[in-house]
Amino acid sequence: MKVIGVTEFGGPDVLGVHEVEEPHPGPGEARIAVRCAAVSPTDTGVRAGGRDPADATPPYVPGMDAAGVIDEVGADSPWQVGDEVMAMALPLREHGGAYAEKLVGASDSMARIPANTDFAAASTLPMNGLTAVQILEFVDLEPGQTLAVTGAAGTLGGYLIQLARHAGLRVIADAAPADRSLIESLGADVIVDRGDDVSDRIREATDGSGADAVVDAAVMNEKAVPAVRDGGTFVSVRYWKGEPTRGITFHSASVFEEYHSGAKLDRLRQLTEDGVLTLRVAGTFPAAQAADVHRQLEAGGVRGRLVLTF
Repeated sequence: MKVIGVTEFGGPDVLGVHEVEEPHPGPGEARIAVRCAAVSPTDTGVRAGGRDPADATPPYVPGMDAAGVIDEVGADSPWQVGDEVMAMALPLREHGGAYAEKLVGASDSMARIPANTDFAAASTLPMNGLTAVQILEFVDLEPGQTLAVTGAAGTLGGYLIQLARHAGLRVIADAAPADRSLIESLGADVIVDRGDDVSDRIREATDGSGADAVVDAAVMNEKAVPAVRDGGTFVSVRYWKGEPTRGITFHSASVFEEYHSGAKLDRLRQLTEDGVLTLRVAGTFPAAQAADVHRQLEAGGVRGRLVLTF
């Protein structure tokens, strides 16, 4: 079978089509004939060598999000051949990433795709949707409390806004001028200008006290910490943890811990069907064009997910 991967790490040009042995599912696993794989910054990091490859062998296959059709099941799997599913994959682990014609995964890493949703849109949900759920579990806010989100126009930011509003939270989100209409459509209560001084504007929007929790999807790190109130919660998305200050609790989101969160993923499916979540596809491309797609993503300004098709 064909995969898109690398034998050495580097820029987009190192991505290529490779022929590998077809995998088969073991007990408690199922195999997906992949139709679509969403492309994320995590994928470009895998390609560039930003993650430890010790548990994998080349070609190293990126991709954390897949959607397709179950075509083979192992013993004790609840899935059946023909089921249409979405799944989170773990690049550089046993089964490799989602840029593959066939993807084997744990049965509980999968959920049915939302009704009336195509494979491209469904492939945008697992990784960032599960990250958003994990983050909201970390902050553990009550209805009426305030969540501030930097990097709100990204895929993770969009899911956070919509899930937080559904939970009854007050949401403050940053936006560039070109993104204000998007952030409004996602349901943010207050929109502030993005930038290095976004913390000042978030504090202004909270009468100077700061938000109950801040999710730093823009990876501003210490520049975003002043936006949190004393005793509040700060969540980073790139393993950064700040120095203890003002009683703030720091968390670092790690979606790799959600690999077996099929039940949560199925809840995200239901929320999508209910209209709570909006799935955004920025464009679809044949998998063989992965290098060009990585270049486009790294150039910046993409809103929604670029998706590879198989």
